[in-house]
Amino acid sequence: MPLYMAQIGKEYLVKKVCGLEETKHHLKNLGFIPGAQVSIVSVMCGNIIVQIKDARVAVSKELASKIII
Repeated sequence: MPLYMAQIGKEYLVKKVCGLEETKHHLKNLGFIPGAQVSIVSVMCGNIIVQIKDARVAVSKELASKIII
């Protein structure tokens, strides 16, 4: 399922990152690689705040749809 459908506060593992090479490269630089543990912190103004590794990252719903958990 895409990341934007995840429940707030529940932990998930990234299974796959989809999209154009440029998009995949950007998401991998943010830490979204297969096997990474992620959780949704909150949703604000259409952006999703994600806890990944030791950082919080805001991604748009469009980018979150490219991250399969």
